[in-house]
Amino acid sequence: MSAQSVLFIGGTGVISSACTREALAQGWAVTALNRGTSTTHPPVEGVEVLHADVRDAEAVRAAVGDREFDVVADFLSFTPDQVQQQLDQFASRTGQYVFISSASAYQTPPNRLPVTESTPLRNPFWAYSRNKIACEDLLVRAYRDAALPTTVVRPSHTYDHTLPPFEGRWTVVERMRRGQEVVVHGDGTSLWTITHHTDFARAFVGLLGRRDALGEAFHITSDEAPTWNRIYTDLAEAAGVEPRLVHVPSEAIAAVDADFGSSLLGDKAHSMVFDNSKIRSRVPGWTATVPFAQGAREIVAWHDADPARRQVDERVDAIYDRLVEAHRTARR
Repeated sequence: MSAQSVLFIGGTGVISSACTREALAQGWAVTALNRGTSTTHPPVEGVEVLHADVRDAEAVRAAVGDREFDVVADFLSFTPDQVQQQLDQFASRTGQYVFISSASAYQTPPNRLPVTESTPLRNPFWAYSRNKIACEDLLVRAYRDAALPTTVVRPSHTYDHTLPPFEGRWTVVERMRRGQEVVVHGDGTSLWTITHHTDFARAFVGLLGRRDALGEAFHITSDEAPTWNRIYTDLAEAAGVEPRLVHVPSEAIAAVDADFGSSLLGDKAHSMVFDNSKIRSRVPGWTATVPFAQGAREIVAWHDADPARRQVDERVDAIYDRLVEAHRTARR
């Protein structure tokens, strides 16, 4: 009996690279469709790779031909138009279309915790989240009207060794190592669920090919929800330094940089804790096992292995300098 087949639209990102490895480990025949330009997440041995710009419908048709897949998992659609393009290509050629949405689509700020899949979707602060909601709305209509076999998965903040969980990424760790102050939004005590990509992948692959996942939405997150102060401290400890934390209101950060502020007010500034009962009902025995303290050590080790990886974003570094100086002035 041949292995079930899955097409990953993407496959070389933080989340999708781990899902690719896990699907192979669980015996799936994996094909990845992407441009083949990733330098941090190269193709995994054993994966069939098809190269095309997924925004170019003709290029996708040329690369994929008339092939069918048991599952198509779409990691690269962010607007309804992009989702519709993939449905036009694959809806009639797969038994399950899995759309990767975002937990930032949930009501922000949430009226109650923990967040469940029945928490309303509403985010007035962040266009990214509103676009994901619009994508989900399209898929819900397609399921109701035409029985489209779709499953929605909502990751929260999912990371790997390449991705420090801060604006400017490694810039923050570099500031810590220089002895400079680093900016933490709010008072740093809000709770933030942060999930290692391998933990996400084990649950995600468990949903593939399941008929009882069709027409359903699931979030997949860790049960660990440290404070932001703890997240900064864990990375500082992994980097071998004592952090100098400066707490700045999210609104003040937004006044200095609108994009940075949107990602805070529309997501990270609010405590987010999730109930994972639903995903466990479909993937029995699954639990997240990688604590962020371990993930922080992986982040530092990967960056320290090659100086070229320790990139400082000069624009973000300057924003931090400006915010720190404004904080000093306000306290005088």
